[in-house]
Amino acid sequence: MIHGLADVQSNNIGENTSIWQFCVVLQGAIIGKNCNINAQCLIENDVVIGDNVTVKSGVQIWNGITIENDVLIAPNVTFTNDFLPRSKNAFQCLKTMVKKGVSIGANSTIIGGVTLGEYAMIGAGSVVTKNIGPQELWYGNPARLRGYVCKCGQKCDEKLICINCQGKSK
Repeated sequence: MIHGLADVQSNNIGENTSIWQFCVVLQGAIIGKNCNINAQCLIENDVVIGDNVTVKSGVQIWNGITIENDVLIAPNVTFTNDFLPRSKNAFQCLKTMVKKGVSIGANSTIIGGVTLGEYAMIGAGSVVTKNIGPQELWYGNPARLRGYVCKCGQKCDEKLICINCQGKSK
């Protein structure tokens, strides 16, 4: 479903993907199946989004960003892709990788050039300036490692065992 008030120029949209009003999706973007792109989002040309991804309102996904399957990007998450920005200057586009199952909390900022490991969780309002490993929980400004999370999303205890499902985190 593509809302009538969305500007979707790409033909690379998977089945059962919803793109809501006031979104702009540029021609080169690739979006997988069963995604939900909420209102007021911008997706540039050199972007790949996997399957089952939710992008909440107010998110801009710039060139150089790859988002794997089963990712949640909460409202107003900010991605960057230029480490030394200047108006009207050419820039080197930084590549950012968001691995499978990552959850990024609302109003977080992800500095370009980092990798967020599988099933990592970023707390709301965080500023991520470094690579994050699989199943790590990071939050703060700047974001720091605060623990580990299970694939089910719950925090793990000090032995990396999920309190909820008893699965091992690592």
